[in-house]
Amino acid sequence: MLAWYAVAVLGLSGPVRFFCQDETRLGLKTLSGRKITAKGVKPQGKVQWQFKATYLYGIVEPATGEHFFYEFTHLNSDCFQVFLDLVSEQYKDSLLIMQLDQAGAHKAKRLKIPVNIILLFQPSHAPETNPIERVWQHFKLGLRWQLPKDLDELRLLMRARLEVLTQEVVASLVGWDSILKALSIAGL
Repeated sequence: MLAWYAVAVLGLSGPVRFFCQDETRLGLKTLSGRKITAKGVKPQGKVQWQFKATYLYGIVEPATGEHFFYEFTHLNSDCFQVFLDLVSEQYKDSLLIMQLDQAGAHKAKRLKIPVNIILLFQPSHAPETNPIERVWQHFKLGLRWQLPKDLDELRLLMRARLEVLTQEVVASLVGWDSILKALSIAGL
């Protein structure tokens, strides 16, 4: 329906693609998690409690695993506007239907949505409906128990994680059967 509206009513052309969008906060505070130890031995790990952070904005395409990520200092409508413009330029030959949550930054009245992007808001308080959440979980697994001394070192760790995040890995995380079936029925 959205694809028909974009083509027939708005007169847009190009392939129609479905992406999922979200942001995640990554900071200097240690991400803890499970550790393997001998039976009866309590796991231990060093932690730090610094609260400096950065944000990673991203989109993923469930059908192909294609993805685009960009780092920002804040989560606000100004940064989201810049991200939308970057995504629009990156996929300028396509019409993008972008699923996202109802964060205030996404619904700000002053946002200027690029002509090749249609925002599709998911239900409130339902992050489990957005497949990119699984990408963030996978991404943060590799950052567990890391102790970067500053944000620059954290950025190096993030880049290393992004380099191993191939299209195949992303597709395996976000290519849910229900989504792929719905996309095939919709002709996307």
